[in-house]
Amino acid sequence: MTHLYPLIDNEINPYRDNVQGKANEPITVAGLLDRSKLTLGTTYEGGKPDWTLEEIYMRLERNAPRIAIIGGSSDHPAHIMDYQTSARAAIRIWQNGGVPFHFSTPVMCDGTAQNNQGMSYSLQSRNAVAQMVVNQLEAHSYHGAFVIQGCDKQPLGVVSALAHVDRVRRNRGEAPFFATFAPAHVLEGGSIPADVIEELETLAKNAESKGAADVAVDLRDTMAYILQCSSNTAFQGVFERAYERGILTNEQHKYFEMRLAVATCDGQGGVCAFNGTGNSSRHLVAGMGLVHPAVELLTDPPTQRQINSVLDSFAGMINEERYGVANIVAANIKNAIRIHSASGGSTNLMMHIVAGMLYAGFKFSLWDLDRIHHSHPIPDLFDYSLTEGRDIYSLAMQCCSGKSRGMETLFHELIENGVPMDQDAPTVAAKTWKERLSITNSLKAVNVKKNQVILSNPRRGFSGVDVLKGNFFESAVVKISGMPTPQLDQFDDKLAFVLYYENEEDANKSLLDSNLLSKIKEQELFEHNLLLESLKYNNETEWSLLKTATYGELFDRMVEAGTLKIAVIISGQGPVAFGMPEMFTPMQHINANRVMKKIATIISDGRYSGVTYGAAIGHMTPEAYEGGCIGLLKSGDVIHLQLRDRRIDFVDSTQLHSGKVIHDFADHFKEERQSLAAERKQRMKVRQKMVAASNRMFGHTDAANGVVPIAVIEDAVLNYEQDIIIHEKKVEIK
Repeated sequence: MTHLYPLIDNEINPYRDNVQGKANEPITVAGLLDRSKLTLGTTYEGGKPDWTLEEIYMRLERNAPRIAIIGGSSDHPAHIMDYQTSARAAIRIWQNGGVPFHFSTPVMCDGTAQNNQGMSYSLQSRNAVAQMVVNQLEAHSYHGAFVIQGCDKQPLGVVSALAHVDRVRRNRGEAPFFATFAPAHVLEGGSIPADVIEELETLAKNAESKGAADVAVDLRDTMAYILQCSSNTAFQGVFERAYERGILTNEQHKYFEMRLAVATCDGQGGVCAFNGTGNSSRHLVAGMGLVHPAVELLTDPPTQRQINSVLDSFAGMINEERYGVANIVAANIKNAIRIHSASGGSTNLMMHIVAGMLYAGFKFSLWDLDRIHHSHPIPDLFDYSLTEGRDIYSLAMQCCSGKSRGMETLFHELIENGVPMDQDAPTVAAKTWKERLSITNSLKAVNVKKNQVILSNPRRGFSGVDVLKGNFFESAVVKISGMPTPQLDQFDDKLAFVLYYENEEDANKSLLDSNLLSKIKEQELFEHNLLLESLKYNNETEWSLLKTATYGELFDRMVEAGTLKIAVIISGQGPVAFGMPEMFTPMQHINANRVMKKIATIISDGRYSGVTYGAAIGHMTPEAYEGGCIGLLKSGDVIHLQLRDRRIDFVDSTQLHSGKVIHDFADHFKEERQSLAAERKQRMKVRQKMVAASNRMFGHTDAANGVVPIAVIEDAVLNYEQDIIIHEKKVEIK
């Protein structure tokens, strides 16, 4: 059955009042529909083409819904199949009485850009995508959008753009902007070929025979993961350590690199199966009410029937203010944050959630997000694993087989666990969550009998990303869901020594040095007495046994027992300084090293990849370039990690010498280190020129405020709890 769209109920129609659009655009619409029919071939569902230039002209004249299909770029794996999906969407929009258009945006692949200069453009690409989409929608006066949702920064860049256009349109008295998102299907993880597994096992045995048991252990640990671009980085770190120690030749290294790389990705692309920023964005955008359940979690590109279900819902949304994108986002913000938290979502999204709300015109910051997150305990309901058959591809298979309903199931289980969810919030299915959940088939998590990803009984009572405070910074974030409880116990309420790096390159080089810990010991970089006092605080029983030990013996025993804690500080990575790249690679070097991962955390004013796990703390504000005190720290300083209390504090070393743990970053510390900070900033300025001047992030807010253009936050004046529309009237959502 065809669902005919209503005409846009608004006096404004540039295509009626100005002839140039009607002269220019009919050929683009006809061309899109002709190509779509050709692309679909025998799978085309419809009668004889009726998209004449005259009919297109008349639809534009009558103000029929002009709907942009927004795709990505085929140089990103998530968008390889865009042409097929856009073809199906174009045909259905036309059949429903709309006018389809198509444009694409560049989409930066974070995996490709990882650990090279491209990563300095990743965050900026979110705002660039938002600007480009706003430009196109406004220039061509589109009324709505069907978005092929990809990976990395594209999803929230487009959400921000559509919410922004909707807000601008409402401010001008125009029709609300409607949209729906169709996430790219999930890409099945690769498998290491059997012969390569045998060769890697031989390499591990060779490492053991040469006294490098640590390399063998780390190599076998990495082999347990499904093959993804992220696991390739972990292999890279182990291979480089093996090469450095004469266990692996350069030729063997490149051979393994090639064999693993070509076995990684499926030919039809998709969003990688790990729960990184791509799939976290999938969950988040669904939680925002912007994804129709028919296309939320797929293992293949959507069928015509699935796309029809999505686009037919527009018939009940067009001209309805409550279905404007900005309103849907704000009405669902608490749902989205709780789904993001319960599913162990990406650290990146802590900025993107804030940005989306600001672009939608609502006052919002990291502290609003944190207040929602902690207003009610959010349990860990996501038993995701890359080693035990519970990746996101497995979840997608459960959904496609009818055993799970994805975020609807998670939404239901949150309610069952006592979490307040806003069930009356509108969604793009032209229904509220309450209406969607009233259909109970396959809704409960227990319907999945094997390898449950979504749970009914929490793994633990907390999850998500926590916001941290401290006496030397204003805010930072840590993905607490990425730290198993034993690891959290290892780092919580511990004194840690600062190991300072001015940039990621220096950190990576040092973290790959097999002799790093030996060099720290030889140089006595951490004062002997401070080592003793930190041990006394971290583990008094061990201190009683080692208080008379030599420096070398003390250091080695603390490393072996994991009672030494090192805070690897990587500064100069903030938005203004260097575009805020991800610290994925240095964190992977730590996680791929069985010794370092139990003693080291990374603290940075940079970001982390969505797939990052472990003791990773980022987004520190103010950033070093802007005078943040992270840029005043020195190797050998001591800080107090208090993760459960959501704090990190600088410890006065003078007081610590006498056994007192005093949190004090006094003015005299800052004054004494001003010349050091000035020298570092000068080096940051030189390094900053490695990023193209056109794409540097001056004139933006900091990480706690979404890293958006200043003009965007200045226009964000609405109250997200009051200035929303439910059932066509304003209410306050508690």
